[in-house]
Amino acid sequence: MGLFTKDEPKMMEVKGRQIKCLVCNNEYFYIREGQLNTSTATFFNLDWANRSATCMVCSECTHIMWFLGD
Repeated sequence: MGLFTKDEPKMMEVKGRQIKCLVCNNEYFYIREGQLNTSTATFFNLDWANRSATCMVCSECTHIMWFLGD
């Protein structure tokens, strides 16, 4: 897991509820930003203008959950 060695996984909450992995029921996640690419922006080389999402990556099975907004 070379991408995840910079930080420690954390327990996370969304809207006051603790998040658990939908696959393995683990409670610890790495937090990353993910870009939501669109074909139009990619066609015009404007991928940088697309929205981003917060990604919670399970520290056990690496399942990724995407969240928009705060």
